[in-house]
Amino acid sequence: MAKRIIISGGGTGGHIYPAIAIANALQHREPDTEILFVGALGKMEMEKVPRAGYKIVGLPIAGIKRSLSLENLTLPFKMLRSLMKAREVIKDFKPDVAVGVGGFASGPLLMMASMAGIPTLIQEQNSYAGVTNKLLAKRASKICVAYPGMEAFFPREKITMLGNPVRSDITYVHLKRAAALEHFELNEGAKTLFVMGGSLGARSINESITEGLGKLVEAGYQVLWQTGKNDIDKAKAAIEKLGTDKVKAFDFIYTMDLAYAVADVVVSRAGALSVSELCLAAKPAILVPFPYASEDHQTKNAMNLVDSNAAILVKDSEARTRLVDQALALLDDVTRQRELQTNINKLARPSAADDIAAEVFNLIQ
Repeated sequence: MAKRIIISGGGTGGHIYPAIAIANALQHREPDTEILFVGALGKMEMEKVPRAGYKIVGLPIAGIKRSLSLENLTLPFKMLRSLMKAREVIKDFKPDVAVGVGGFASGPLLMMASMAGIPTLIQEQNSYAGVTNKLLAKRASKICVAYPGMEAFFPREKITMLGNPVRSDITYVHLKRAAALEHFELNEGAKTLFVMGGSLGARSINESITEGLGKLVEAGYQVLWQTGKNDIDKAKAAIEKLGTDKVKAFDFIYTMDLAYAVADVVVSRAGALSVSELCLAAKPAILVPFPYASEDHQTKNAMNLVDSNAAILVKDSEARTRLVDQALALLDDVTRQRELQTNINKLARPSAADDIAAEVFNLIQ
C-alpha cells in the first residue's frame, strides 16, 4: 500500500528546496509514495513547489512583523484558521508521517498531526534552531539536524545529525562547466565570480557589487549575479552604464547547478541551504551573513566554515568597503582557492536527503 507523507514549511528557499530534496528522495526510494506539501499562502513555496511537480495546500498563517503593525493584531485569528485548515488537510489526506522543515506553515501542521497521533519528523537546517522547531520538538518523533551541539535546543535522544538535503544535481557540477559557460554566455578564458543573496536577494551584497562592478570588469573577471526581484533593475542599469557583456544579471536563477559549475569564486549569504550547497559543490566562498536573521544564526552557520578554514567571512556592515576587494584578492589567489575548496568539501553531506528519507520511512509502523 502506498505510503502518504505530508511535508510542511517554507517562506524562503532555505526551507523550500530542502523540502523538495526530501520529497524527491522519498519518491526515489519508493516511487508510489504520495506526497502533499503544506505551505503559507502568499509565500514563495506556493509557486516553487508546483514547479517541482508536487501538490501544495496553503495555510493563512503569517509571521510577526518586527515593526509596529496592525497586522500583528490579526495573527491569533490567522493561527486559529491555520490550525483548523491543517486539521482538515490531515483528515482528508490521512498521512502516515508529517515532516516539518521550518517556516510558518510547519507549526500548525505538525501540531495538529502530533495531536492526531501521527508520527512527526523535524528537519532543522541551521546551527541555531528556529522558534517553530523549538516549540514542536517535545512532540516530535525524530529530529534531523545539520550541525553538532543541537542538544542545546532539542531532546538529545531524538536527534540524528544527517546534514542538510540539497538538490542532487549539484553533486557533479565540475562535469557541467562547458554547458554552464554556454548557457550563461560566458567566456571560457576568464574567471567567474558568482554572486547570490539567496532566493529573495541581499541588499548589502547587491549594493557592494554595484559599486565595485567596474573594478571587477577592469581586472578581467566575469560576474554571474542573482540579484533578487527588488534589485534587478539597478543591476541592469549598472551593467548598461559600464557597457560590458562580462556581467550577467538575473533576478532568480533556476539552473543553480550550472551557476555553481561556472563559478570560480562565490559570494553568498550564509543561510543553511547556501552553505550546504557550497560544501557539496566545493566552491571557494566569501560569506556575508544576514545580520537580522533570528538569533544571528547565519553568522553561526558561517563561523562553522570559517573555523574549519573553509570560507571567508565579511560582515554585512563592512560589505561596502571590503567585499569587492576580498573577492578580487581571492580570484587572484589560486592557492587560497584550492585550500578553501578542499576544506569546504570535507564538510559536505551528499547523502543527507536519502538518509532523512530513510528516517521518515522508519517512522511508519
